[in-house]
Amino acid sequence: MCLAVPGKVVSVEGESDLLRMGKVDFGGVLKEVCLAYAPEAGVGDYVIVHAGFAISTLDQEAAGQVFEYLGQMNASEETEGEADDEREERKGLHDHRR
Repeated sequence: MCLAVPGKVVSVEGESDLLRMGKVDFGGVLKEVCLAYAPEAGVGDYVIVHAGFAISTLDQEAAGQVFEYLGQMNASEETEGEADDEREERKGLHDHRR
């Protein structure tokens, strides 16, 4: 499965469309990204990034929806992890009684 994530362009370097690179903020983590496939991207824009390449731009509302979905997925994983921990604790107590 491939995953592309949104990030916000915070700086752009390079004169030629083929050589444009940008620093993209992924929730506080800055990464260098090639902007050749999204030549319209500029500072303040949101881009979808896959394997170090910005493959398209998206508006702030769409980016916000993606961030919301990712947050829900993270919360779901945390809840599942807590339930697994509780089951393991109960199992440990049950096994200990034997």
